Amino acid sequence: MASGMSRNDEQNISVKPQFGTRFLTDSQNVFQHNAWDNVVWDSEQEDEARKKTEEQADNMAPEDDVVLYEEKAGQFWDEFYNVHTNRFFKDRHWLFTEFPELYTKKCEPESQPSVNDKDQTETPCLSEPENCETDNSSDNPCGHLMSECHSGKDNSVCERDLENSGVNDMTEKVGHVHINEGISHFPGENAKFRILEVGCGVGNTVYPVLQTNNDPDLMVYCCDFSPTAIQLVKEHLDYDPAHCHAFVCDITADRLEMPFPENSLDVVIMIFVLSAINPQKMQAAVDYLAKSLKPGGLILFRDYGRYDLAQLRFKKGRCLSRNFYVRGDGTRVYFFTQDELKSMFEKAGLVEVQNLIDRRLQVNRGKQLKMYRVWIQCKYKKPEQHEPSS
Repeated sequence: MASGMSRNDEQNISVKPQFGTRFLTDSQNVFQHNAWDNVVWDSEQEDEARKKTEEQADNMAPEDDVVLYEEKAGQFWDEFYNVHTNRFFKDRHWLFTEFPELYTKKCEPESQPSVNDKDQTETPCLSEPENCETDNSSDNPCGHLMSECHSGKDNSVCERDLENSGVNDMTEKVGHVHINEGISHFPGENAKFRILEVGCGVGNTVYPVLQTNNDPDLMVYCCDFSPTAIQLVKEHLDYDPAHCHAFVCDITADRLEMPFPENSLDVVIMIFVLSAINPQKMQAAVDYLAKSLKPGGLILFRDYGRYDLAQLRFKKGRCLSRNFYVRGDGTRVYFFTQDELKSMFEKAGLVEVQNLIDRRLQVNRGKQLKMYRVWIQCKYKKPEQHEPSS
């Protein structure tokens, strides 16, 4: 979850065009800018990355550790937010640049690019904090999104974004992948546009969405693994239960409770969240979220790609299973391929709108360092009733 961009630049990203247009045509000019888009890897670089991950997989963490990090996953995230509170991540004002679907119709700007108008080869605007590349320890595989990594004295945490779903006493407990049915009254029942963010953390997506739209017909649900994170969301000065409903939940749990019925959401946001859960539980989580969408609703997704710098920095004993690792603070991360995500979302009955890979070369000009980042951005839609699914 990254930085060649200053903090002020990030705050203004929502009014700037999408990245994807700065290409490195002469390697001698690599340090002229902080980042280069759509960087092509040669076969030698790809082979080197593959060998590195194979070495990691040959030196797995002990099975007892694998079980420990699974059983105490929620505890590790809660400890993370107890330590960092609301100081670690920055508000994601870039979201509307990459995901204009987050504008409600009342607030949609005339200049907003539509999905169909976008050049599908453009890359998402992502970047990483300058301090991250200085720590090459296995406990700090710095990979973070959009200068969100606020590093202090503890450099063991330089990338994250997790936390999952919720609880509400108006819902009925049902089996996993089973949305609550038969709810006649629920928070936001009169809203005309409903968004759920899975893994909301302390609200760095929620509040930009609410503040940018300022729409009385909008309801934003947000859920997280960590009770501490949800408490911080509720303590925000702008928290208004009439337009925001924050709740605690583990989206991978066998039994789930949600404060809304099936087929009720317009958008589900998953930003660096799916990568934080056990790969064996990912499909069930995606299935569950797909059922919560209205026909025509969207999942907006961004996460780590295979062979990202953060993956290649992990050392022996940090690999829990292939492409799945544990950080020094006990939180976990997976690195995806486009094909894996396509398969997962389509198995859930969704239709691909976008599935992009962003191979970005970030540089630290002062230290003459090169950092190869890989992210994936997706949009998948629940078919209208007359549309076939994939």
